[in-house]
Amino acid sequence: MALRRTYEENVCPIARSLEVIGERWTLLIIRDAFYGVRRFSDFRAHLGIPPAVLTERLKRLVDEEIMSTELAESGREEYLLTKKGERLWPTVWSLMSWGNEYYMEKGLRRPIVHIDCGGRLGPSGHCGRCDELVGPRDLEVHPRRQQAHVQRKDRVSRMLAKPHRLIDPLTDRA
Repeated sequence: MALRRTYEENVCPIARSLEVIGERWTLLIIRDAFYGVRRFSDFRAHLGIPPAVLTERLKRLVDEEIMSTELAESGREEYLLTKKGERLWPTVWSLMSWGNEYYMEKGLRRPIVHIDCGGRLGPSGHCGRCDELVGPRDLEVHPRRQQAHVQRKDRVSRMLAKPHRLIDPLTDRA
């Protein structure tokens, strides 16, 4: 029996939010969109998500205006975060930070760095060097220190082995 997707009896903003972003895979798709993933094939390969599930989750994110689509030069449809989607950054960062603190070895944490001053993002979302509250467009994701532990060969993993500005599309160009 499938779990219900809605919480009609709860008059609560968290319940309403979970109806949209609380399904399995959805927050990982959003995280990857912050990393710069735009292609269906890259989401699928990096997450190991079944294509039918990915199709359903992306459709829901587009319907809810968290992501939009555009036609790339290649003629393929690509997925981008909207302003509404970018508002999820504090939630995504909070979950990443919490997971880093309680469930990840130090060497496997992926540093998020403030581009302007080079400081690391702290748990509150403030830069550890200049104390500015930093939005995703002013941040860069860096590779894990212990990259050797991560044996993934998909395109997204290869691209994230180099520093990369959040939200900017991942490209194979140097």
